[in-house]
Amino acid sequence: MLQNRSIQVFETSAQGRKLEKVDQFEEAEITIQITLNPEKKFQTITGIGGSFTEASAHLLTLMSEGKRREILKAYFSEEGSRYSLTRTHINSCDFSLSHYSYDSNAGDVSLQNFSIERDRKALIPMIQEAKTYSKQGFKIIATPWTAPPWMKDNQSWVGGKLLPEYYPVWADFFEKYLQAYQDEGIAIWGLTVENEPHGNGNNWESMHFSPEEMTDFVRFHLGPKLENKGWKEVKILGYDQNREGLKEWVDVMFANAESSKYFSGTAVHWYESTYEVFPEALQYTHHKAPEKFLIQTEACIDAEVPRWQDDDWYWSKEAKDWGWLWAPENQKYLHPQYVPVYRYAVDIIGCFNNWVDGWIDWNMVLDRRGGPNWFENWCVAPVIVDPSNDEVYYTPLYYILAHFSKFIRPGSKIIEVNVSEDKVQATAAKNEDGSLVLVVLNQNQFKISINLEIADYKSAFSISPAAIQTIIIGSAQTKTS
Repeated sequence: MLQNRSIQVFETSAQGRKLEKVDQFEEAEITIQITLNPEKKFQTITGIGGSFTEASAHLLTLMSEGKRREILKAYFSEEGSRYSLTRTHINSCDFSLSHYSYDSNAGDVSLQNFSIERDRKALIPMIQEAKTYSKQGFKIIATPWTAPPWMKDNQSWVGGKLLPEYYPVWADFFEKYLQAYQDEGIAIWGLTVENEPHGNGNNWESMHFSPEEMTDFVRFHLGPKLENKGWKEVKILGYDQNREGLKEWVDVMFANAESSKYFSGTAVHWYESTYEVFPEALQYTHHKAPEKFLIQTEACIDAEVPRWQDDDWYWSKEAKDWGWLWAPENQKYLHPQYVPVYRYAVDIIGCFNNWVDGWIDWNMVLDRRGGPNWFENWCVAPVIVDPSNDEVYYTPLYYILAHFSKFIRPGSKIIEVNVSEDKVQATAAKNEDGSLVLVVLNQNQFKISINLEIADYKSAFSISPAAIQTIIIGSAQTKTS
């Protein structure tokens, strides 16, 4: 009996390949062994994708119809990245054109003036058009950066806390949002309670919660409200900030059956470090609540203005994040200069190898300045546009993300992968159709040969210097020899 499996290899490299199919391989001086064990399964993947923001949506309105369609197809179509898990904001965020709330009328505790009219200008049309290009559909997680200032103790868009008397009103606000978006034909799969509840240095929209305050809000207000109003299936994710603080939060959220009843899982960000994945924190979170979701909801190359049509920069160790200047001295070691494409690939691989089941990038589209952003908090997106010239630049980050999102599909299971040497990083999944997906990152400046073994199946290929590969191994077919 012979096991007949098809194999396809796709590579993106510093040498210029962009998700290019490779079928000719040269043997390298260094050879490593990678062994997959499809029988040993871990978490089920929820999805991979990016975020709908007012900034991205606004930019698409400035592009020609052809370019707008091209970008959304690049993210959502079968020929593109096939994004399956996304995020958007409730009320404004830093990547909005200005502050706004769906109800800015102070004292409107019945929310009679609630309206998503602002989102109908660009954000909702972007989501609706993306849906038309997505064959299998995508999930949406919605997140508030702040409640309207009139509900807060400091009466400000930035910082402060939700006043306890407005806890029921804020829960009503979520329910009205879900219904309003449903009326637009947009189903919201999940909610996070608050973006970055520790705050963001009092810069842009924010609202502070302690673990106890957020847990009480979900337990006594948001959870019962959604259940009573018919939104029981909407997932509520707690925390939604950097990984280093996970233990403190999940110990409170998942302390007992009562505290954890309405939480469907935990959301995390990557900004704690430019290289560290914090596997211990992710492992701890999973084992604290193994039946619940663990989703990375935001990541980006922050504190940088995008380089236009300069692929080499994205492969070079020149990027600096917020912590390069602003991290406390005892944490600066976590924020060295880094290679943007490696930061993405290392983090996604590290997350999937440590129980994370979903991974979401931040803005899908930004301009050449890294905005628009009312706070001028410039960042990089995988796709950069120049509306004045109707031009689009697909940065190497776009292709790095596609190596995962296009091939590791919702419902797949992360499987055991063993690498003989630490010269490469790898993760692997088994899709529901039986195909196996192996993603390999080579950060070295030399080619590496790989001997791949899966039970009685063996294959050999090589990966270029400074490259990422996705290897698709088709489902096994038995035939008689």
